[in-house]
Amino acid sequence: NEIEGLNVAACCDVLPFRLDSALAKTGNKADGYTDYREILDNRDIDAVLIATPFSLHGKIAMDAIDTGKHIYCEKTMAKGYTGIHDLVQRASTSSKIFQTGHQYHSSRLYAHVVELLQQGEIGKISSFECQWNRNGNWRRPVPDPSLERQINWRMYRAFSGGLAAELSSHQIDFVSWVLGENPYKIMGVGGIDYWKDGRETFDNIHLLYDYPSGVKASFTCLTSNAQGDYQIKVHGDKGTILLDYTKAWIYYEKGNEKEMGDVDGVSGATVNYMIQGKGKAIHIEHNDPSKQALIDFRDSIIDNKMPISNVQSGANTAIAVQMSLDAMINNEIKTWGSQ
Repeated sequence: NEIEGLNVAACCDVLPFRLDSALAKTGNKADGYTDYREILDNRDIDAVLIATPFSLHGKIAMDAIDTGKHIYCEKTMAKGYTGIHDLVQRASTSSKIFQTGHQYHSSRLYAHVVELLQQGEIGKISSFECQWNRNGNWRRPVPDPSLERQINWRMYRAFSGGLAAELSSHQIDFVSWVLGENPYKIMGVGGIDYWKDGRETFDNIHLLYDYPSGVKASFTCLTSNAQGDYQIKVHGDKGTILLDYTKAWIYYEKGNEKEMGDVDGVSGATVNYMIQGKGKAIHIEHNDPSKQALIDFRDSIIDNKMPISNVQSGANTAIAVQMSLDAMINNEIKTWGSQ
């Protein structure tokens, strides 16, 4: 509702109190539905935003394609190799816009950092260290026990990919964006080691990716310690770039220091406790990534152009997420193309 050119015409949810909350945010001007197919059958609706349990993304998206809607499908795009493949195939038959909700693709700061990395600002990249740590059980309150699996679907494997799909997927997507390649090999471990509450998805995960170029990347999610929260560290032989949600810093290796202002968009010197020494803050004007992603979705529809976070990039990240789950659950080393 804050974005010019977008008008929320309808909301759908199977939980009445969630639907009421959504409609209230439209000033109760939107139509309310409990069956998503009624939205798809409404010819006055041009585009849909799919923000449902992970296991439903693929089915709803394919139905939306069949009814000629533009689609913004939240991450992770689809669950399971067959579901991913089927959605990509169905999307290939449509002329409508399909944007996957890896919203950091739309961040102007992240796009600038990707450009710096690809131009060699920190030299040859050797590794990425990614984490998204929290201290909490990740549960939502349930007003009635019968609604446990609907509300806390993230805890159950039938509906969810757990931490890998809900959190690490954003950083997995970022690394592939920077490198322009998919992981060759994935290994990892996870466990239900802290929250002994009947959940089925892991409360901690530790993944290691090996890329064809030789670059390595680690992805860690904890739910019992929040130190450092969200961060991405990119290591090169000339320096390191550190990213959080909305800020970034560059730290040059000794002998590769640059004068302030030498790098476009980089200025100032700060000491950040994550990395020893002085880093230069990377300043780029940018919107909240989630808002910018919806602006980009609108523009892609108007200009009929493929979003930067599209069905194929979304599919590649979804495959990597499924490989990660297989590696952790089955204690296997997964290789790209073997699934």
